[in-house]
Amino acid sequence: MNILNGLRSRSDLLALEDEELLQLCVELREFLVDKVSATGGHLASNLGAVELTVALHRVYDPAVDRILFDVGHQSYVHKILTGRAGEFDTLRQFGGLAGFPKPAESVCDPFVAGHASDAVSVALGMARARTLKKMDYQVVAVVGDGALTGGLSYEGLCDLGQSGEPMVVVLNDNGMAINPNVGGMASWLSRARVNPAYLDFKRQYYQVMKAFPEIRKLLHRGKEWVKDKTLPGTIFDDLGLYYMGPVDGHNVVELEKQLRWAREMGQSVLLHVTTVKGKGVPYAEENPHIFHGVGPFDGKSGRVPTGGETFSSVFGRELCRLAEKDERLCAVTAAMADGTGLADFAARFPKRFFDVGIAEEHAVALCGGMARQGLLPVFAVYSTFLQRSFDMLIEDIALMGLHAVFAVDRSGLVGADGETHQGSFDLAYLGAVPGMKIFAPASFAELRDMLRAAVEENGPAAVCYPRGCEGQWTDGWDGGAATVLREGDDLTLVCHGVLINETLRAADLLEEKGVRAEVVKLNTIEPLGTETVLSSLRKTGRLLCAGECCRSGSPGLRLLAAAAEQGCALRKARLLDLGDGVVKHGSVPQLRRMLGLDAEGMAKTVEDMLHEEDPT
Repeated sequence: MNILNGLRSRSDLLALEDEELLQLCVELREFLVDKVSATGGHLASNLGAVELTVALHRVYDPAVDRILFDVGHQSYVHKILTGRAGEFDTLRQFGGLAGFPKPAESVCDPFVAGHASDAVSVALGMARARTLKKMDYQVVAVVGDGALTGGLSYEGLCDLGQSGEPMVVVLNDNGMAINPNVGGMASWLSRARVNPAYLDFKRQYYQVMKAFPEIRKLLHRGKEWVKDKTLPGTIFDDLGLYYMGPVDGHNVVELEKQLRWAREMGQSVLLHVTTVKGKGVPYAEENPHIFHGVGPFDGKSGRVPTGGETFSSVFGRELCRLAEKDERLCAVTAAMADGTGLADFAARFPKRFFDVGIAEEHAVALCGGMARQGLLPVFAVYSTFLQRSFDMLIEDIALMGLHAVFAVDRSGLVGADGETHQGSFDLAYLGAVPGMKIFAPASFAELRDMLRAAVEENGPAAVCYPRGCEGQWTDGWDGGAATVLREGDDLTLVCHGVLINETLRAADLLEEKGVRAEVVKLNTIEPLGTETVLSSLRKTGRLLCAGECCRSGSPGLRLLAAAAEQGCALRKARLLDLGDGVVKHGSVPQLRRMLGLDAEGMAKTVEDMLHEEDPT
């Protein structure tokens, strides 16, 4: 690590010779494997972006220029080169370095970037701000080929192409073929159009031809005709961008030259860079999907510890069983077949499996069309990714009462991915969708029961379940909206989902201090088990409602409103939830402890309630 450890500033990076740059890239890969194998994180995408990031930092000053990563899971090398290498032992740990760009962490991170396809739009906004405010900085968006499966990317590219704003989009292509050039003449022309001499000639040409606009138009039409006949066009040309490439994304010296030429053109440019995901580490190159997002593993062998049963895997198996019985049932995913547990379904029912890419809005509308024509679509999607589809949930599903099922994975706290991935908002936005049934399983058995109910009933339904495995509560669903699990008369403890495990433990802690808590588990959020809860409150007069959701989506607010409407007077009430929903990264137990959502936190809140009521 001699070269990497010697970098104290960007000037040190700029002083490196070509051979030293190659060695730096080797050291960066060794550093990434060493650190990510200990903490977990996004490995393969960062290994593939090493040379690209080094070249970017030599061409652009990250403290002044705006470098936007789409998505931020390819930003680790950027963090290393901007003074955060010493913090990598804390990567994605509570209180440590975030796994995505975070402006609060460094002036070199211009924007939060946890979800895909928005970097071009954000970058164009920054470029327009620069122009209007007459400021001096460069803007570059680094976009993965996967992000181009999302329609938002094309909205941004379309606007950029017609804007004429000086800005570079780097397409980091590690798998998708985009109109490759063919033939000797095409290759020659492709090289020629990024040659510095050609670019200088082009600038001089435009200066001279300003005085002869009609001749310029005529010559331009002729040039375009020749280009169309000899050089295969791309969608980027059609959108008004100056297309450059493809360029070898692992040749750091050549890549730096191309980036400089792209920047110096002073117009809207797309630089197409080809890379290999997992580059330089054999096990990551061979299994990039496994090492995209991975927990701690053996850095030498690449051996990843096998995990136990999860809600995602249970969902996938149960959906296969349901598909065997009902040929109408189809599975839809947005580039997350493995993460949502649908890999087996895809193998067993390939004609009924649809991966639409990073296009959640399209996925929901697709489900609407399928349902309208008699199919039974089940869209498996992470909670924070489904947020993008709110309009389609209402317009394309709910208004017609269509029967589509939404398997909402990663509901509630997810942990190390932090603010951009915590499932804080699903109960709030799903609860606003007309006719949407919302199930909240607390165990694997309940997930199976509730998924079957969602498939068998009519109308839209969402089954919201957490990341990871179940707790001590393993019972199945009794079919009711709410269930009293433990009787008491001092107060009512209400929760939903896997938080039942902490709630029951809190009741045990309170009982040791002579407080008898009645525990009510909400099985469905819509319809809400209001009568069961109010019946308990009429007896206890006190409410503590806990949930891994933002305050605006809290069932507790609805329960308090129902109590007021029905004249159920309460002596005390408290809501424990995720507040505004913005929760930092850390392990789930750590976050629950911070938020008072663990057993000890709940018990303390109850004790405080009782103490406030009667200080003696």
